[in-house]
Amino acid sequence: MPTEHKRRGRREEKRKRKYGDDEKQEEEPSSQRLKQHHGLLDTIEDAVEADTAHYADVNAGPPEIPFYGLLDEDEQEYFKRADSMLELNQFANEEEKALFLTSIYQEAKGKELKIVNSQSCSRLMERLIVMSTSRQLKSLFQTLNGHFLHLAQHRFASHCCETLFLRCAPIVTQELLAPIDSQPEVANDGEIFVTMENLFLYAVNELQDNWGYLMTDPFASHTLRVLLLVLSGRPLEDTSTLLQSRKKENIPRVTLNSSKAETLKVFRAVPASFHSAVEKATAGTVAGLDTTSLRALATHPIGNPVLQLLLDLELSSSGKEKAKAADSLFRKLIREESPEEKEDTISFVNGLAYDAVGSRLLEVIIKLAPGTTFKMLYARISDKVGTWVKNNVAGFIVVRLLERLSQDDLRSAMEQICPQLGSLIERSRTSVVRTLIERCRARGVDLQPLIDAIVQAYGTNPSVRLIKMLKITTDNTEGMAQDRKTQFEINDSEKVHGSLLAQAMLQTQGALRDLIVDGLLEVDTIRLLKLAKDRTATRTLQFSMTCADQSVKFRRVMIQRFYGKITDLATDPIGSYVVDQFWSASKEMPFIREAIAAEMLKNEAAIKETYPGRAVWKNWQMDNFKTKKRDWLVWAKEKETKQGKSGIELARERKFAEAAKVKRRAGLTGQRAIRQTGTVQIGTGANAI
Repeated sequence: MPTEHKRRGRREEKRKRKYGDDEKQEEEPSSQRLKQHHGLLDTIEDAVEADTAHYADVNAGPPEIPFYGLLDEDEQEYFKRADSMLELNQFANEEEKALFLTSIYQEAKGKELKIVNSQSCSRLMERLIVMSTSRQLKSLFQTLNGHFLHLAQHRFASHCCETLFLRCAPIVTQELLAPIDSQPEVANDGEIFVTMENLFLYAVNELQDNWGYLMTDPFASHTLRVLLLVLSGRPLEDTSTLLQSRKKENIPRVTLNSSKAETLKVFRAVPASFHSAVEKATAGTVAGLDTTSLRALATHPIGNPVLQLLLDLELSSSGKEKAKAADSLFRKLIREESPEEKEDTISFVNGLAYDAVGSRLLEVIIKLAPGTTFKMLYARISDKVGTWVKNNVAGFIVVRLLERLSQDDLRSAMEQICPQLGSLIERSRTSVVRTLIERCRARGVDLQPLIDAIVQAYGTNPSVRLIKMLKITTDNTEGMAQDRKTQFEINDSEKVHGSLLAQAMLQTQGALRDLIVDGLLEVDTIRLLKLAKDRTATRTLQFSMTCADQSVKFRRVMIQRFYGKITDLATDPIGSYVVDQFWSASKEMPFIREAIAAEMLKNEAAIKETYPGRAVWKNWQMDNFKTKKRDWLVWAKEKETKQGKSGIELARERKFAEAAKVKRRAGLTGQRAIRQTGTVQIGTGANAI
């Protein structure tokens, strides 16, 4: 066994006698910090233990996860081979695929719990869930009911639960909007079918009394978040934050096909029982924890995301009145009944602002808090905006604050942020600046102090200022493989923030827009061409030509600077989008469009050799320009007229055109009847002639 390395001898003892007191003095502050740190950890652990103890009284604590058995070698080999075939998806038709899925279900009958707990075969179950029919999903849901409490805490089975909940969510809406009365209660095989609503409610009831410790479970917390989203009826598309465990394990996710994924992008209609289940879950969580425990849970890395979602659902779904109730989750976190409680709340908020985990919860509080509570909070933290904006974590809180400030408060916040602008830009923390510009434009606040601070930070030279903002480098990527070039451009995330800031400045007419426009006009042609081909900076160039109320002179000069380089842009994967935008930018300038089309026609062969070039050729209708130029000019004029009208105006024109068409048909029918009978009936009844 290796021994500890120590210095020995008289010299070491002499050094200890000489510097011993100094070392003790240095250790004292460090030990104090460690004690404070351990004290905070003890508070969080005590809160979690108290929460677990509360549920232990109700449900005898977290039950031990049972062992469901293992698959034998032949079964594992069969399911692995089936998983490979489903992944390849090389079936002749849908019938063959459906028969194969049915055979897998028959083979897996009675082994479902073993499969979902298997490291090698749980992926098959996820893929099977994605491809299953509604009847098969119901059957599987019924089989797993009664075991969700244990499956949600399992490393592999929890992923199967998440996929099952996501896949079954649209079925609830389908049954709610179009109930199937003809559905038999008993199928041909004798299995009893129930509605998907009841299946979800069974699962919720199974987990109901165990939310306390499931919120802090590393696997069950993800399942709870997915279940809450399903019950709330919210879109299920953005589940990246809910399934981080798969990203950490670098496991490719099983994705839905395009038709099924569309159902996850919209709000869904859910039964009233689902809303009641969410309220019951929130009430159960709050009942088991006091203010101290909830605030400790706010900085818990696993429990915090569930707390965020519960608070979001309470404030957005139940209304602001719910937040005023004494037993609400929001009121337990944010106390304001007495001056002492208000000061305690402000201390809690200050702690969350600098915490990487707790700041996410504070963003939800600031975004959705009732107006009176937000005013109370901001009145006590308004002087901290200048300090928070310098911090990498608290800066995001400042962004949320700016979104809710009034005109006078925005003006005061700008005075605190402008002195820190140089430091923010140096560290590429421009999201605060972008939000400040957008909110000041919406509130009508004078932006001159901010403009002066931006000029001071980026420099007075327009071209140098633009290059510094967009991070345009002189690195030569010509000849580099496309995947390497893409990776080289994407890795620089600072360029994205600079481009977004420039686009926000372009949206504001006046001196702020001129800072970007002057830079585009003065930058040299080589850098301008590089800017047009840059993956992020090109968006600024495109938006500068198509933003609202942009001057004709700027659009004309900017497009003419690319004369002679249209082919180079059209054949570039990024630059081709700039050529597409030239069509909208050349509005009211038909001679510019003809010049661009003529240049592309001269290099038809080179443009058609590349995929981006063929797309540009099609978008510009170059075949018509080549063979029927007169028709092309008429089409361009009609398209420009339509682009200048709103969707309502175009719909109104279509309606009037259809009405006129119906009248013409009615007139022709009446004329034919007159010719056939030779008489016209005037009046009705006894007055008819």
